[in-house]
Amino acid sequence: MSVNVRQAIGPEDTKRRDTDGLRDGFLIEGLFVKGQINLTYSHLDRMIVGGIVPAGGDLVIDQVKETGTSQFLERREAAILNIGGKGTVTVGGKAYPLGFQDALYVGMGEGILSFESDDAAGPAEFYLLSAPAHRTCPTVLITLDMAKKVHTGSAVEANARTINQYVHPDVCDSCQLLVGLTMFEPGSVWNTMPAHVHDRRMEVYLYFGMEETTRIFHFMGEPNETRHLVLKSHDAVLSPGWSIHSGAGTGRYSFIWAMAGDNMSFTDMDKVPMESLR
Repeated sequence: MSVNVRQAIGPEDTKRRDTDGLRDGFLIEGLFVKGQINLTYSHLDRMIVGGIVPAGGDLVIDQVKETGTSQFLERREAAILNIGGKGTVTVGGKAYPLGFQDALYVGMGEGILSFESDDAAGPAEFYLLSAPAHRTCPTVLITLDMAKKVHTGSAVEANARTINQYVHPDVCDSCQLLVGLTMFEPGSVWNTMPAHVHDRRMEVYLYFGMEETTRIFHFMGEPNETRHLVLKSHDAVLSPGWSIHSGAGTGRYSFIWAMAGDNMSFTDMDKVPMESLR
């Protein structure tokens, strides 16, 4: 298991960074490697972002030194989404099978996490998100069908999409995690304009379901001082509360979004007028 630590970066620092500096600070690459657990510990609301790909044996998360606790989930909750082949997540001795785009919410204090693939040749790709918690919520298996659907956008604006809300007050209880999966209609590539910020919560995005040559242009920065990152499939990007988070792809894609912070209101945002963008 490898753990990379990212310090929080402010807007003034971001303005001075070149392309490599932005990628070093906000981009997470190489999450999904066969036989490995790769975690990034961000000081943005202390979100942990991880990729776990069991191949030829199970992989276990018990203690993570960077959390300073005797067990990973001692003071944390987690959400796990599978974007690969079929697999199983075992939590505190109870097994939960996860197919493609199935999710598991895991409450604080639930014990050791163990990950296994049904087929090592086509392994599961478990995407893990974890935030500090102050109470225990029930562990829940959530399929794509169970997720709350929000249909939004239009083909005319090239942003017709369905927001599948997995970890959300209308679906399951959680302390501060909100997690979902956004899927686009054919021909739609934009998310989301007009842009917005919400200084009460950070976000992290994982882009996937893309052709090898497809790229995402992810826009970030303060509204009057925007920057961009070019991302490939399975790249993740950290988004501070002060930054816009918008993107467009050269082809079809999906992305998983996750939030942590002061509130659980999905619609809490400060919209940015188009004329304010620079």
